[in-house]
Amino acid sequence: MSLLPARLRAVWRRVLSLAWPVMAEQTFRTLMRTTDVIVTATFSPAAVVAIGLADLYARFPLRIGLGLGAGAIALSSQDTGRGADATRDEAISVAVLLGALLGVPFALGGWLLGDDLIALLGAGSRAVELGGLYLAVVFATAPARHVVLVAARSLQGTGDTRTPMYVNVLANMLNVTFTVGLGLGYFGLPRLGVFGVGLATAGANVLTALLLVGAIASSRTQAGFVRPRDPVIARQLVVVSLPRIGEGFAATLAEFPFNALLLGFGTAVNAGFQIGRRMYQQVTGPLSRGYSVAASVVVGQSLGDGDPGSARYQGWAVAALGVLTVGSVGFALAFGAEWFVRLFTDDAATVEYAVAFARTYGVAAPALVTFVALSGALSGASETRVPFVARVTGLAGFLLGASYLLGVVLGYGPLGAYVGIAGSYVWMALVVGWRFRAGNWARRAADMMAERGRAAEA
Repeated sequence: MSLLPARLRAVWRRVLSLAWPVMAEQTFRTLMRTTDVIVTATFSPAAVVAIGLADLYARFPLRIGLGLGAGAIALSSQDTGRGADATRDEAISVAVLLGALLGVPFALGGWLLGDDLIALLGAGSRAVELGGLYLAVVFATAPARHVVLVAARSLQGTGDTRTPMYVNVLANMLNVTFTVGLGLGYFGLPRLGVFGVGLATAGANVLTALLLVGAIASSRTQAGFVRPRDPVIARQLVVVSLPRIGEGFAATLAEFPFNALLLGFGTAVNAGFQIGRRMYQQVTGPLSRGYSVAASVVVGQSLGDGDPGSARYQGWAVAALGVLTVGSVGFALAFGAEWFVRLFTDDAATVEYAVAFARTYGVAAPALVTFVALSGALSGASETRVPFVARVTGLAGFLLGASYLLGVVLGYGPLGAYVGIAGSYVWMALVVGWRFRAGNWARRAADMMAERGRAAEA
């Protein structure tokens, strides 16, 4: 690293100091989800199906929380950079309150419609019963889950990525412990099956929310809560958050037709896709999320400090670090795909397709991390519309469009899906790269900060 320019080394050191707690936190979150699957697999195949189908619906409140979190980290980082503590704290307060309120419909929906939602996906009666129960329990804490996502990103926007890590790692470890204990009846706890697994997740959501809210309210963090009074801040938060929420919803909705497309090629193809994607997400997901958060923080704070030139340089520097690290991991996964796949299955047909999908994701890793990093940088500048357009056009034009055209219309089968996946990531990276280079995102951020400043003085 000593051969690199001093400025680049300094940016990379700061980015890594911000990113590694996020990476650690996401690693434990992934471990928690994996434990849920392992424990429910000991009950019955219907239990695994129930949890899997319920998790499809659980992604919708997740997307809302992440979208509001993007708005919170943008305003929090910019106002931290310009020393506007009052408007920063109001933005955080509005985001947390809005997150809690938007979780209420999910809580009611899980209680009233849990079974119907699972049945809508064509599950059997036992899976409907278990999935509806699990969904009702987990959705009951949707307000808390939203608060967790928003509060964590609010703190990260101030440059504090460690407090959310400490809280989330603790909560996820307790979640894993109680999933095993309540699910299987270990550690002197009652055996509650799927209900116990859901109860462990719900309890962790509530605990994490209380700890993060307590951290913000205390004097141990820079952030704080105030009574919301400024409609300008609330409006800006919504304007920044909505495209990210829409982007997340589009990604979730696209999974339904894409999975149906793969099932049309055969069960082994779909199983191979699930394994190949899970492998990629397991080894690269935490890294990418860490770089996205770090990019939002450094770009937002530099813009708040009135230095768009540094913000632009830092955004490209984060993307380059992502390509170097995540790209290397992706290529290693591509070369060692067969060995990794056989840790999951020994079915010959599934192995064949899982290896192909894992290699596709591995080769596409540089493009994907470029998209994620520059999307984070643009989010830090309050420009969430560009990643939304990039994601939607990539999903529609390549993941769904090209996969269907090549795989079904032209008869290339699964090969069309491989091209669609890789093509979507390359397209998304090109779109955000073009707009990050040529767009007026720095001016947009400056205008929004000026508007918040005028409102605060009024």
